Amino acid sequence: MLKKRLIPKLQLNFKETIRGFKPILVLTRQFNNPRAIGSPLSQAKIYEAQLADELFLLDLTRNESSWDPFLSILEEISFELATPLSAGGGINSFEQVQELLERGADKVILNSGAIKKPELIDKVSNTYGSQCVVVCIDFKSDPDSHIKKVFINSGKEYTNYEPLEWAREAVNRGAGEILLNSIDNDGMGNGLDLEITKNVSAKIPVPLIISGGCGLSKHFVEGYFSGASAVSAGTFFCQRDQNPMQCRSQISNAGVSIRMGF
Repeated sequence: MLKKRLIPKLQLNFKETIRGFKPILVLTRQFNNPRAIGSPLSQAKIYEAQLADELFLLDLTRNESSWDPFLSILEEISFELATPLSAGGGINSFEQVQELLERGADKVILNSGAIKKPELIDKVSNTYGSQCVVVCIDFKSDPDSHIKKVFINSGKEYTNYEPLEWAREAVNRGAGEILLNSIDNDGMGNGLDLEITKNVSAKIPVPLIISGGCGLSKHFVEGYFSGASAVSAGTFFCQRDQNPMQCRSQISNAGVSIRMGF
């Protein structure tokens, strides 16, 4: 049986200083109100020491000014750490994917760019293999119909896709993993969206990563038992009095097969 994975999430904004753009690790709540909490490199080193299975590195600024600084911090983290890195945020072209991989990313995370140019999934998968492609699906409930819909551009733009529909198309195009990220639950600490986890995990043939809402160790356990191959969290590890190793122990004690040593 494959072991379940625990993936801390590093979300970056970039602040202009006299020395250029500086990466700042931030937390969000429902994709809004980013709060600066420190150095992404320092936090990444802590996560590696505490047995993170992978790390997600995400550029929330997502513009031309942030691109080169994002590549620089990716290269720095990949040089300092042995933990696998998945990087994304505003990726719209194959050339950007190549740059991320050249700077040390093991996988690329495609989101809005994949919705706008679905053929990008095909090209990356055909060139580098499906194991290199993580398609992130940000979703939230429509306030009128309560149907969950996919949103792009940092949760600001509505699409006609439902999460399962887009997940299936992304997998058919070559995505090796699907990352479901709940906008409604982001930073709230009230638990993961278990309904969509069960539904999507049962209907796609690739690993499902779920994110958005972890506030207690039991939320990770619930996600795994609902079909997730991995759970990713940001706020939980930065604001709770619990580190990934402590969380990992509680997950293991609940009967989940998870890595417990190097």
